[in-house]
Amino acid sequence: MSSSDTVPATGLSTGLSLRAVGAGLLAALVGYASSVAVVIHGLTAVGASTEQVVSGLVLVGLAMGLTAMGLSLHRRKPISIAWTTPGMALLAATGAVEGGFPAAVGAFVVTGVLIVLAGLWSPLGRWIAAIPKPLANGMLAGILLKLCLAPFLAVSQVPGMALLVLATWAVVGRVARLYAVPAAVAVALGAMALDSSGGSTGGAALSGALWPGVTFVQPVFTWEAMVGIALPLFVVTMASQNIPGLAVLATYNYAPPTRPIFLATGAASALTALGGAPTVNLAAITAALCASPDADPNPARRWQAAFVGGVGYILFAGLAGVTAVMVTRSPPILIEAVAGLALVGAFGSALMGAVQVEANRTAALVTMLVTASGLSFAGVGSAFWGLLLGGAVHLLHWRSPVSQPAK
Repeated sequence: MSSSDTVPATGLSTGLSLRAVGAGLLAALVGYASSVAVVIHGLTAVGASTEQVVSGLVLVGLAMGLTAMGLSLHRRKPISIAWTTPGMALLAATGAVEGGFPAAVGAFVVTGVLIVLAGLWSPLGRWIAAIPKPLANGMLAGILLKLCLAPFLAVSQVPGMALLVLATWAVVGRVARLYAVPAAVAVALGAMALDSSGGSTGGAALSGALWPGVTFVQPVFTWEAMVGIALPLFVVTMASQNIPGLAVLATYNYAPPTRPIFLATGAASALTALGGAPTVNLAAITAALCASPDADPNPARRWQAAFVGGVGYILFAGLAGVTAVMVTRSPPILIEAVAGLALVGAFGSALMGAVQVEANRTAALVTMLVTASGLSFAGVGSAFWGLLLGGAVHLLHWRSPVSQPAK
């Protein structure tokens, strides 16, 4: 039995941990600042207006916060929740689909329902886990490649701001790697704020965004969006967020039951999708901030870090209007550049996971290259075809020819 399994049911009796509070706030700050540009870029790529982006940010902040607070408090384990950053990169790579943003919202709803089904019907989760890791990593690397090139492409289009953001990322990363992306995002947002508020229209827009609102989006369910967005988004969310998130928790001897996690995050995703919110899932990177001894030496009190992280996400939801207006009114290539910097680490990990095993390398590279190519056929995006063609190559080479006995 792991140490986490012996945590008493009345975790409140262990007292408030200031270290856990600090770790939770840091996790929320890093999680939000590091990838909010990815979320905004993904939503706008599939047709969301500024008002719909604001609505999505408000609701996804509430979904992350409330599920993290509820799960960590109920289970007394540091269960951190985040939005699906790789999934938002998938949307950015997929672009607009037939039916526009309402069709994308329909895909978000279906993705949430599939996550609920993964909690209710364990074989579905096992099928996702059974996808060869090199192929899943290859698909993710292909999704992220274009965005990770954006910071360097931005230098030719907006050299002043792009070089400033790149320099901030490199210098801060040299002394404090964890803060490199948040610092670069802060500099970019500062530049965007100055650019957005330069005129009377921009200033009025920023003032009006101080009170973010929620907009209902009538979902449309199309075959193209189901196959091109919902299925790849479900696979990416499970393979690149939920499964690694469980692995991070296991590293620190926490083994929470998956059913309540999938039920809570899937239901929250399906419900908030009606307001344009993207999918929420287990945190992978920021989970370590809440689950490690840095949060608190006592494992029984680390759940407080995840709980406070949830509170932080709810507070950040109040900034949705200002953030969305600044980002959407800035040069698109700069948004992609900031998003790309946030995903460099994820791209490196995915690429390493794709090519590390030589026997699976060809299939993984086919998956990555087809996904990165932007291939679209019958209205279905490249992520699906990459996984399909890579899977075919994997099956073709799955069984090595039987060696002939020596004569």
